[in-house]
Amino acid sequence: MAYTALYRKFRPLKFEDMVGQEHITKTIKNQIMAGRVGHAYLLTGGRGTGKTTTAKILARAVNCLNPQNGEPCNECEICKAALSGSLTDIVEMDAASNNSVDDIRAIRDEVNFLPTLAKYRVYIIDEVHMLSTGAFNALLKTLEEPPTHVKFILATTEPQKLPATILSRCQRFDFKKISNADIIKRLEYVCKESNIEISKEALNIIAILSEGAMRDALSILERCLQEGNQKIDENFVKDLVGIPKLTFISQIMEGIINYNVENVLATIQKVENEGKDLQNLLWELIKYAKDILVWKTSQKLEIYNEEEQKQIAKLSENISKERLLQIIYTLSELENEMKWSSQKTILFEVAMIKLCNKQEAKENNSQDLSDIYNRLNKLEEKANSGALLKAPEEIPTEKETKNIKVNNVPKPKIEKVTDLKIDKLDFWPKIIASLKEQRKMMLVSNLLNTVATMLNDLTVGIVFQNGLTPFVKSIMEKPENIQELTRLVSIECGKQMTIKLLDCQDEILQKKMKEKNPEEQVIEELDIPVNVIEE
Repeated sequence: MAYTALYRKFRPLKFEDMVGQEHITKTIKNQIMAGRVGHAYLLTGGRGTGKTTTAKILARAVNCLNPQNGEPCNECEICKAALSGSLTDIVEMDAASNNSVDDIRAIRDEVNFLPTLAKYRVYIIDEVHMLSTGAFNALLKTLEEPPTHVKFILATTEPQKLPATILSRCQRFDFKKISNADIIKRLEYVCKESNIEISKEALNIIAILSEGAMRDALSILERCLQEGNQKIDENFVKDLVGIPKLTFISQIMEGIINYNVENVLATIQKVENEGKDLQNLLWELIKYAKDILVWKTSQKLEIYNEEEQKQIAKLSENISKERLLQIIYTLSELENEMKWSSQKTILFEVAMIKLCNKQEAKENNSQDLSDIYNRLNKLEEKANSGALLKAPEEIPTEKETKNIKVNNVPKPKIEKVTDLKIDKLDFWPKIIASLKEQRKMMLVSNLLNTVATMLNDLTVGIVFQNGLTPFVKSIMEKPENIQELTRLVSIECGKQMTIKLLDCQDEILQKKMKEKNPEEQVIEELDIPVNVIEE
């Protein structure tokens, strides 16, 4: 008997056997039971998520002689003929190889003939986005108003390539990626039915590698069987697909954290000597850095054993969240560069040397985080422009806004403060609260540790007590931020004001900030309750 691949042998024969697409199968079953089956369906989603399987089950269900709760019985004459492939009334067509106008015209001519055995003639067109423009045009009229005995089921991984005229004529169902838990559950069933001995860790690795595609998971499992192993464990799966051992990943990350370039390059050499792929190594490093960040944030990881979690906890103590973000960002950029390069090893090693360079890591940290936060800021601006409900701005009274103009606000000057008497302005917390109500969270987060002081009659200084970093400077100098700050300060002062940014990195100013005024000193020395009444 000919060998059958696992993904074909264990292809679901009923909707209830399908994994992870309950939101689709439930709707289709209800349509079948209610007798409201549409004339054209469009099934979209990633590879291996069940589109073709759903199409086959639907084609049998609408023609089944003894349907049961919207499911095909798979026992009647029609179902058996469909399963064996001998039923001519269910036509499966691959649009990747049959994408011409003539192929579609042949279908258009056939639909006028009644089905031979079944109730409906069903056309399943896979990878429908591969049809030519002429083929789509030839299909339009037939797809919109087919004969009552014809059903169309279109499947594609790229719905954005379909003309709007096709999309509007179909009932669309979007298949989502299958969760790792559902994939593991299905793999356990397949292994039990096939007498395959496999560890839970190995199943978890296969589920992660499949990236939400059940067919890919079964294909990886089948590759493991070809080696003839009695039991499949985690290390065997990793060796098969070329994933480096976790020990190597941990050693490389430890070297990066400690700026130890010699250990990093030596470990990379060991990985290459074992014949592992650098792309897989890079993918594992990104995932490991992400997991360290998750641990540092939540103290919780599910896919690592106790010993591995201890190692991750140890590494997380010696690195900041900001540097972890910078490492992930750098490695992700490297992944994109390596895809198109013929010198992958050189690119990889150069990136590792840069990550182990203290000075460059410090400079890149500020720049890369700035890029990330700029993207977040753009999303914030988009939300405020109408994507989300915008909080109403505080409307100043006519008296407050009289003679105040904030158009064409000049770029604020930046000065380093060495010796300055600080008189904190009481209205500054109110301004920060107002910005928070406007959802300008990026601006608010950078103003939390600041105070405002009156430099002269027309100038208010914003004192950055933790220093004015390049990233904070880039946020503060944005025209919209300058304009809003100037507007709010001018309203509080009752006249047009300008803003100056003060870089508070000097010990003298730090001391001044902590100094108490004479009244406070007297009260502290007396050590008794005192009420100060201002006349």
